[in-house]
Amino acid sequence: MAGEKTRIAVLVSGGGTNLQALIDAQGRGEIPDGEIALVISNHPGAYALERAARAGIETAVCPRAKGEPREAFEAKILGALQAHDIEMIVLAGFMAILSADFVARWPERIINIHPSLIPSFCGEGFYGLHVHEAALRYGVKVTGATVHYVNEIPDGGRIIAQKAVEIREGDTPEVLQRRVMEQAEWILLPRAAQTVAKRIRMEREQ
Repeated sequence: MAGEKTRIAVLVSGGGTNLQALIDAQGRGEIPDGEIALVISNHPGAYALERAARAGIETAVCPRAKGEPREAFEAKILGALQAHDIEMIVLAGFMAILSADFVARWPERIINIHPSLIPSFCGEGFYGLHVHEAALRYGVKVTGATVHYVNEIPDGGRIIAQKAVEIREGDTPEVLQRRVMEQAEWILLPRAAQTVAKRIRMEREQ
């Protein structure tokens, strides 16, 4: 596999705006050491799957049935990852907490984008609009986004990159969410993906 790009899987649950940012960045040549080889969703109707299909990227759907043990759910994801020789995982709006056992299989090979400046407004319960609602309720003047490695603690892994975004008078959670995406998430995530993909590729080739 020497000389080959790091094979990346992106895990998504919804619309896939961050996935699109990665696809667009890859198209511009901004992730030269990585290749998005698979998109996995836990929701069959996720629009992210259409984005992947349009970009010619393989997809897999791994839903968690009602009452299904997490181990069985994660085994489906692991099977898809292994079938596509995945080396690195990007969580981009994946609305499922991965177990410590799963994460331990991928030390510093799973990254996540979170819409705040960790350690502010993070951890269990802080996702989507909830993060921006909390920032506005608390009255902070600056928020942003963080890309971090994933470990057994929600939003607790080592930080790779952060970018600050100004909060403006009259912001709603929806308006703030969009600004954080445009000014931070869609910039940071492709850069961080390239950083980690390059490290993995270099480690493989040593």
